[in-house]
Amino acid sequence: MIRFFLAFMMAAFVPAGLTALPAAAQTPDLIFKKSTVFRLLTWDDKLATYAIDDPDIEGVACHYTVPEKGGVAGGLGLAEEVSDISLACRQIGPIKFKVKTGQGEVMFRQSRSLLFKRMQIVRGCDAKRNVLVYLVYSDKLIDGSPKNSTSTVPIMPWGQAEAPRCADWIKD
Repeated sequence: MIRFFLAFMMAAFVPAGLTALPAAAQTPDLIFKKSTVFRLLTWDDKLATYAIDDPDIEGVACHYTVPEKGGVAGGLGLAEEVSDISLACRQIGPIKFKVKTGQGEVMFRQSRSLLFKRMQIVRGCDAKRNVLVYLVYSDKLIDGSPKNSTSTVPIMPWGQAEAPRCADWIKD
């Protein structure tokens, strides 16, 4: 009951501009969708797979799959999406760091409900192993979610280029 009251108060009294997420630096590319639940008269539930390039590190791409609810609410964009998200990131070319960043900095953020839930992909550096670590999770203003997925990208030499050290670019 208290959670409902808090959610209602936030929706009623927080200006819309304050609850909106900042615009993503890029829009993910839809790779494909696969129906998981058939609905005769409304939209099907689906799994959607997307690709996104790391905006700060050239040569890294991530693919993630998210469930998309169907039905009337899902088809109209009003359904709160579940927190099940899978993630795979890979080196797709020579690694080139564009800017210095911090551990756990947000690489990509996307809304997963009308107001309160969002998915985030954050990145870090395992300096000992020279590996980029990506974590995807969803959070909610009232309740968090322990559901998450992690992917790692060992930084390898590519062609004639020497592999950079992530510890030189990602700091605590």
